[in-house]
Amino acid sequence: MTDIETQRLANLAHKEKLLAELNLNSRQLQAAKAKAVKQENGQITKKRKVLITEAPTRSSARLQGLPERPSYKDDPDIHESLPRSRASRKQTTRPRPASSVPVIEAKLEPAVDAETIRDNWTNWEATAEAPTRDDQGTLHFSDYPTFLPNKSPEEMVREGSFGGSYWRPIKSRRLGIIIEDDWKELPHEWINELDVERYLTNPEYDPDVNKYKVACGQSIEEWEASGWIAHEYDVRGWFQWYCRFFQGRRCDDDDRQVSRWRKCVGETGRWKRMLLKKYLQMGVKDVFDDGEDEESREVSPVMHQTCHHWAYEIKQHDLDGIWKVR
Repeated sequence: MTDIETQRLANLAHKEKLLAELNLNSRQLQAAKAKAVKQENGQITKKRKVLITEAPTRSSARLQGLPERPSYKDDPDIHESLPRSRASRKQTTRPRPASSVPVIEAKLEPAVDAETIRDNWTNWEATAEAPTRDDQGTLHFSDYPTFLPNKSPEEMVREGSFGGSYWRPIKSRRLGIIIEDDWKELPHEWINELDVERYLTNPEYDPDVNKYKVACGQSIEEWEASGWIAHEYDVRGWFQWYCRFFQGRRCDDDDRQVSRWRKCVGETGRWKRMLLKKYLQMGVKDVFDDGEDEESREVSPVMHQTCHHWAYEIKQHDLDGIWKVR
C-alpha cells in the first residue's frame, strides 16, 4: 500500500478509537462509514428536490391550433378566436359517468311551475304587423329593422331543415316534462300536404331531409344543457321563436334572439362572412345551386345549411357585392 493509503487507514483507526471512548451509537458510526465509502467510490448522487405544484393549465401548440367548436352561448357561433390566455382560465374537473357519453344535468329554478310555463307558450296574441318582402327576397319587420332574414319559416320547413327532427317529442330536463305535438300550432298552410313524419317529427336526424343534404348543428337537448333556451317563451329555441315572431307574437326574448341572428347571418354575421370568404378563396362567382348542376363546384354545403337554419340563404347579390369589394 502507498504511504497515503497507510496514513488514511491509520486515521480511521484513530477516529474509531476516539468514538469508542466517547461511547457513540455504533449504528450511526456504521452508517457514516458506509456513506464515506460510497462517496469515495462515486456511488452517491444528490437527489433533485421536486416541488409539487398545480397541474399545468397551458395547452400544447398542437391543441391550440385546432379549430374551436362553435358555441351559441349568449352569442351564437360568434367566438372567432381563442381566449386571450388559456392559462388564465380556471380549470375545473367534473366527475364523468361510466357511460362514454357525457351527461349534463341542468338545474331547474323556474320562476313559475312547468304547467304555467306550458300555458304561456300558446296563450299569446299577435301584436305586430306581418312582414313585407322586397324584390331581393329579404323580409322586413317594421319594429325590428335590423332583422332581415330571407327565408320564411314555411320555406325552411318545406326545403328541409334540422334533419326533419326539430319537432320530435323531447323531454325537457329543466322542466321535467315531455314536449310533443307542439308542431300542430304551426299554420295549416305552412305544412299542408307535407310529410310531417319526415320533415317535422322524425325521431332520427336525417341529413337527406336537409336542403343541402348534410348534417350540421347540435340537438335541442344540447342547446338546453348549454343554457341557450328561454323556456318561458320557446322550449325548442331559436326556430320556434322565429315561427311565433313571424306570426306577430312579441315577447321579452325578441331582442336577444334578433341579436343572435345578426351575429350569425346578419350584415357582418360570422357564418355569412365565412361562407362568402369561401367563395372568394375558391374563385367561385356564381351562388352554389344545391346540386342542380352536378358539374358545378360545391362551396361548403355545411355552411350553407347552417345559414339556412338561421333563416338566411346566400343570394347572388350577396356574392356580387363581396366580389365587387374584393
